[in-house]
Amino acid sequence: MPVKWGIISTADINRRLIPGAQASDEVELLAVGSRDRARAEEFARRWGIERAYGSYEEVLADPDVEAVYIPLPNSMHCEWSIRALEAGKHVLCEKPMSRHAADVEAAFDVSERTGRLLTEAFMYRHNPQTKRLEELVDVGAIGELRVIRSTFSYSLHDAGNIRLRTDVEGGSLMDVGCYCVSGSRLLGGEPEVVYGRQLTGPTGTDWVFAGMMRFPGDVLALFDCGTTLPERDELEAIGSEGSIFLDDPWHCRNPVIELRRDGEVERIAVEPADSYRLELEDLGTAIRGGGAPLLGREDAVAQARTIEALYRSAAEGRPVEL
Repeated sequence: MPVKWGIISTADINRRLIPGAQASDEVELLAVGSRDRARAEEFARRWGIERAYGSYEEVLADPDVEAVYIPLPNSMHCEWSIRALEAGKHVLCEKPMSRHAADVEAAFDVSERTGRLLTEAFMYRHNPQTKRLEELVDVGAIGELRVIRSTFSYSLHDAGNIRLRTDVEGGSLMDVGCYCVSGSRLLGGEPEVVYGRQLTGPTGTDWVFAGMMRFPGDVLALFDCGTTLPERDELEAIGSEGSIFLDDPWHCRNPVIELRRDGEVERIAVEPADSYRLELEDLGTAIRGGGAPLLGREDAVAQARTIEALYRSAAEGRPVEL
């Protein structure tokens, strides 16, 4: 039986999630809520969603809604995750949950108390390309892992966009650099020391952020991200005997892995898959008793703790130990 979902807000990112949801037999998009009822009704008509509500609270009050997707601004993620959990809903919260580890801890405390599931929406983690990357590193395809290099950037010129606003915790590290942090942690474990530097733009957010992380075994991760840079997205795992390069590591639209060793490049094709559909189905399977979600409390808290430390390092101009 499909899980009945509600969407909290008509945010633009919904257009990426909805097609995969509607293609899945395990997902039923039942309701959408907005603070503007007319906007919710227009959105529901456009996407073929049965119920439209003029507030987020009405979605949470709908007894037929089992789970909600929360794509609100960053500063509202934990607050509305907690409200949804308290209302008896399971929650898929858009990344990043927060730049404050204590807020993520608090949200998962409520999840455990209410018996409802909470997971962070790093959709790329569910893609077969990511799983194949993990397998190759784990089996020693590049020897001993030494360096992780990643980037994610684009150019945004609308100063009023929430991604460039300090009041909703915007900034390049929160918007896209969080992927670099997540991908580095996926391969390296949890960082022991981080060092970050940022270029703050006129809006007060970090328009460019660069960081280094040291993981156990002296594995180093280097990344950069930006909201005022050319469009770039890469992930490379570099080992003692070769490297693995992903040209599309986060969106996974054209999944190809390049295994580079012994002066040769082997291109490993991966079957395309809708990462958004997979993350919805992952939580849905857990809701129906099929085990824990792929991403739970431990990963989300560690992610927020690392971002928090990177911002602290940038503010204080020194390395920060975790």
